[in-house]
Amino acid sequence: MVVLASLLIGLIGLVAARMSVEVRGQAKSRNGIQVRDGRLVEASGSDLVLRGVNHDVIWYPDKNDAFAAIKAAGANAVRVPLGFGHQFPEATPDEVANVVALCRQNRLICVLDAQDTAGFGEEKKAATIDQAVKFWLGMRRVLEGQEDHVIINVAAEPFGNGTAWPWVEQTSGAIRELRAAGFKHALMVDAPGWGQDESFIMRDNAEKVAAADPMGDTVFDIHMYGRFGTAAKVDSYLGSFVARRLPIVIGEFALEHEFGNPDADAIMAYAQTHDLGYFGWSWSGNDSRNKDLDLVNNFDANNRTAWGRRFINGPNGLTTNTREATVFRNAMQPVSFTDDPKNRAPQQLSLADVTSRSVRLTWQRRPGGFGGTAYQVVALNGAAETPVVTTYGPDVTLTGLDGSTEYTYAVYARDLLGRRSPRSTPVAAITPPAR
Repeated sequence: MVVLASLLIGLIGLVAARMSVEVRGQAKSRNGIQVRDGRLVEASGSDLVLRGVNHDVIWYPDKNDAFAAIKAAGANAVRVPLGFGHQFPEATPDEVANVVALCRQNRLICVLDAQDTAGFGEEKKAATIDQAVKFWLGMRRVLEGQEDHVIINVAAEPFGNGTAWPWVEQTSGAIRELRAAGFKHALMVDAPGWGQDESFIMRDNAEKVAAADPMGDTVFDIHMYGRFGTAAKVDSYLGSFVARRLPIVIGEFALEHEFGNPDADAIMAYAQTHDLGYFGWSWSGNDSRNKDLDLVNNFDANNRTAWGRRFINGPNGLTTNTREATVFRNAMQPVSFTDDPKNRAPQQLSLADVTSRSVRLTWQRRPGGFGGTAYQVVALNGAAETPVVTTYGPDVTLTGLDGSTEYTYAVYARDLLGRRSPRSTPVAAITPPAR
């Protein structure tokens, strides 16, 4: 009777969930941060809205405590300028590997930025985009395998002001060269005009550059300072990319700037409304002329500047709905056992194919369970859990979800006698916005 009751419960659960769950074969997905439908996503499809801070490792390579402080301030990412021997000291592979390790240790998506190209054509010491590519080729050994939490910012602010710069050709060529060399990371490309695209070269040619990437995983980066001093200018520029479903982030902005104050309120409001990423400039250490750009004074996380208070805790600031990347939360955990070693928790629960309306879960079939083991999927909200569906396979797609929402799931196993295993390690998914 116990066996019969257990089977009936499982069948009832399956029938009840028929309208909201599909069970299907496994789909293939590759590792790494990607672009889908004009948005950055993780390998699973979880939406990735970068919210973070620029940290000047070039000038302060010893301030490694800043990574933990940036994380504690609410960031899910950090943008790190790196020198390669033209304007700034050349970073070594070991130094870059250390930065990547610090990002991973502090659960931050790491945007590595080749800084020496800033202002080429106006800045005499600036490097070319091609020289930046050579720098990245020299870093391949330490960056390979880090695609799930490292983005390569190909060349910082690669040209000065003007209308005749070959930004399209050189940026497209850099993307093709990095892909040909085997780089599978998401790539970020900065606008010309000291990053502010004052001649709209990036805006008007973004589709051409995106098409140069055979993987389709290039995101655009605009720096918003004095040229974006009104909400109308902010909304018009960002809206052009959003309307065309071209991925864009605000890689640098501030509250004040010596060459004109941007409308920081408008930048943050638009980013929040449209789920765009942004990075404030910068954590600390700007020179005396630019101290207003510091978020904290003298690298003291407890001593925030006016800009820091606005950026971190103000409206649409860093602490507003910033979500940690799921790659740091969904790492596999050790096998879980009860007193009966045969009654272990389902293992290798993972996500795939996250959309605004659905998410696919897979796990390892319990050894020896065959078709007699039932698996119960539950949704977690803090300490509370809600049964979602029961199935006899190791693969289920949950539908009827909402966009721009975080969901956390876990799985139990039940044997033919109705005995329930411990709960699996939870996994989190963040659905992209509904279109």
